[in-house]
Amino acid sequence: MTDSTTLTVRMTPELKKSLGLLADRSRRTRSFLANAAIENYVEREMAIVAGITRGLEDRRVGNVIEHETAMDELDAAIEVAALKRP
Repeated sequence: MTDSTTLTVRMTPELKKSLGLLADRSRRTRSFLANAAIENYVEREMAIVAGITRGLEDRRVGNVIEHETAMDELDAAIEVAALKRP
């Protein structure tokens, strides 16, 4: 068994009931499901924060393209694609 710790979480009675129903129907414990949900949320949010951090660093070192330039390139690519349509 892996190491674990306890966290108390406040939730609405309705959410707790739904979690209990899901636990029963999936044959998992409420703790297992809550842990999985929190783990997924934290991983997703950490990826978002990492992306923002990379973006801020890119901006800091000047590794960016001006909005107008990016839009011009996109418009040109769309135009080329439209011309290639049968």
